[in-house]
Amino acid sequence: MSTQEEEARFDARVEARVAEMLAKPATPPLCSYLDTIGNTPMVTLSKVVPAESKAARVLAKLEMCNPGGSLKDRIALNMIEKAEQAGLITPGKTTLVDITSGNTGIGEAMVAAAKGYKCIIVMPQVPPMYERYIICRQFGADVHLLNPAAGGVAWVKYAKELADQPNHWYIGQMSNEDNPEAHVDTTGPEIWQQTGGNIDYFVHGIGTGGCIAGVGKFLKEKNPACKIVALEPSEARVHTGAPMAKHGIVGWMPGFHSNFLEGVDKPASDLSDAPRGVVDEWGHVATPQCVEWSLKVCREEGMMVGPSAGAAIKYACDVACRPEAEGKTIVVVVPSHGIRYVQHPLWSAMKAEAAEALPSPPCMDKEKPILLYKSPSQ
Repeated sequence: MSTQEEEARFDARVEARVAEMLAKPATPPLCSYLDTIGNTPMVTLSKVVPAESKAARVLAKLEMCNPGGSLKDRIALNMIEKAEQAGLITPGKTTLVDITSGNTGIGEAMVAAAKGYKCIIVMPQVPPMYERYIICRQFGADVHLLNPAAGGVAWVKYAKELADQPNHWYIGQMSNEDNPEAHVDTTGPEIWQQTGGNIDYFVHGIGTGGCIAGVGKFLKEKNPACKIVALEPSEARVHTGAPMAKHGIVGWMPGFHSNFLEGVDKPASDLSDAPRGVVDEWGHVATPQCVEWSLKVCREEGMMVGPSAGAAIKYACDVACRPEAEGKTIVVVVPSHGIRYVQHPLWSAMKAEAAEALPSPPCMDKEKPILLYKSPSQ
């Protein structure tokens, strides 16, 4: 068969396939964009789990697979939709206001854009907010940047006063009960189903505390023996009585005790890990370890995670090595993707390398050799 005949037969097959597809009735979309929030995958960690591990498996719940890129999409959608159902807000009329360290603000800006709300996101003016600022702005939200030295209580006061204006509504992720309820309704049941009801430890860091409170409540109802492990930065163990101090685990500890977790009933000098509420263990990870483990997970598992995920996975692996973890299942949350933290020290080395590798303006000299730069081996 000649080339011309082959091309004619191919064209005929293509035309027949197109005609067949056009003859079928159009299938309506199965869901809206916001309906894709939740039902995130869970994967088994292998290479980063130490050889000394006693656990049967360490599983990571990949919340970075939500459409807005983080765990916080769940609470953003739930808080806004519950307010709609209560008649508190109206698309095209109400301006939504909230304070955030970033990911919740992105989720809220995304939901607001999809539903037709104006939105004001309040966050501290610090370098790690870079990606959060531009993403919120890209969704059409306004962003107010506050003095980081003022502290969390002052930031909340500013946001609440802003929301006191007519047709403004304060979402209030830090105290809105629809935050933990989102995890009772979705995250907890998903984890239970994905593990086949076989989960012994749930490990997660404290941001608002909503995920720990909500997932912890659900899992405890299903299996009272399941251990809930809440994590803080070593530099800011507020929930065990220590003072707030500067740390670099973005998303953990905004500067005050979670409204969703039971308060400290011990002297500030007592850093006891005694169970309280749904929490069985109050763990902690230092800022340098969050960078070390974020890179470790990225390069050994091929999973690019942010600082808080690196810290949580590190602690989950520590738990896996305990004698009492023999044969147990540990689930740890990966709240967001590592690409969202380019302004964090996690990326310092790569940014410095890229600045050298990609000069501006680029070389346009044809007389130069074909290879202009070669990345150093790792």
